[in-house]
Amino acid sequence: MGVFIGILIILVWLGHLVYSLVVVPVDFSSFWFYFHILFQGYLYTGLFITGHDAMHGTVSKNRKVNNTIGWTATLLFAGLFYNRLIKNHGRHHQFPAQEEDPDFYVRSQNFFVWLGVFFYRYVTVYQILIMAALFNILLIWFSEAELIFFWIIPAFLGTLQMFFFGVYLPHRKPHKNEMKPYNSRTLRKNHLWAMLSCYFFGYHYEHHDSPRTPWWQLYKTKK
Repeated sequence: MGVFIGILIILVWLGHLVYSLVVVPVDFSSFWFYFHILFQGYLYTGLFITGHDAMHGTVSKNRKVNNTIGWTATLLFAGLFYNRLIKNHGRHHQFPAQEEDPDFYVRSQNFFVWLGVFFYRYVTVYQILIMAALFNILLIWFSEAELIFFWIIPAFLGTLQMFFFGVYLPHRKPHKNEMKPYNSRTLRKNHLWAMLSCYFFGYHYEHHDSPRTPWWQLYKTKK
């Protein structure tokens, strides 16, 4: 099931991206213009969640299949390197919301400061070069405006969604006793909102408590 869901998300992401670039006009007066931007952003979040599940080995029991889907999802997301993400994410689970955690910023809990540090730690020169090269290749078929609104902006929206619901809200201070030992809080039990907000990733204490549970089964761990 994990392989099916992972491939489905990748194909829906790709299909909707192509549809938006080819069919949807850049029209600031159109409701559907904004709808497709937001929906593509949501699919970007699903793309990263798929890569994240692969980091935990929950997409497939076959290691090659699991890692292939993980590599594919993270590269498509924004030219991210899967192996580097595995290393950093392992540290996040080993030292959640501590100084050694690459996702956490101990000096400030300000959303924008923390977000800036988050980008600084994860964005690489190679990633920028990959995305810049791909952008120029895609300019052969699509306009600059189409690429900005349907490819680039949704990627940033997906990143913001992941950061806000999967990093900032769960791990920000103050760290209360009920958040121990993962320094992580969780959303209230509302499966619809949990799915819409971040593919159940807001059930973040549950994720740290059961990291081998794939995102689409996290709701089952919610008490």
